[in-house]
Amino acid sequence: MKRVLFLLGHLNDRDIEWMITNGHKKTIKSGDILIHRGKNMENLYIILSGNLSIRDGVSNLNEIAEIGSGEILGEMSFLESRPPSVSVIATETSEVFVVPKELIKNRMKHDVQFQANFYYAIALFLSDRLRRTTDQLGYGTPEDLDSIDTNVLEGVAQAGARFSQILKKFAEI
Repeated sequence: MKRVLFLLGHLNDRDIEWMITNGHKKTIKSGDILIHRGKNMENLYIILSGNLSIRDGVSNLNEIAEIGSGEILGEMSFLESRPPSVSVIATETSEVFVVPKELIKNRMKHDVQFQANFYYAIALFLSDRLRRTTDQLGYGTPEDLDSIDTNVLEGVAQAGARFSQILKKFAEI
């Protein structure tokens, strides 16, 4: 499941409008490094189109995963205020939606509901990522592999519509 659905499904319409207004689209060419291992991050990213490779960051040769449209990057560094432990490199021309971390943190200071919804959404998708990783390592429960938590399922349709809204907005630019 696209990680952006976790986030967009738990924010309200006002929060989505705020993100659209305060974020911007960035084009990344094939081979460009979006995230450098060990370098502090200033932004949270949502991949709008294209493909990116998550690399070990030491040599940038070892691919850990490939990700595409609808994925979120920078959430761990946002939560921990630590630099990333991997690098992210575009494998083709890609577009990302960029929201500065400082703007998000400032909004959280003034809007407790946004803060609660944002952190809850990140917790849900980090939990999902950990569960999938555990399954891939062979420690999961096979019957849980395709199940979706009801907390996530309730917001998926609305989140999909919101992601389409963001894509449409930036297609006009």
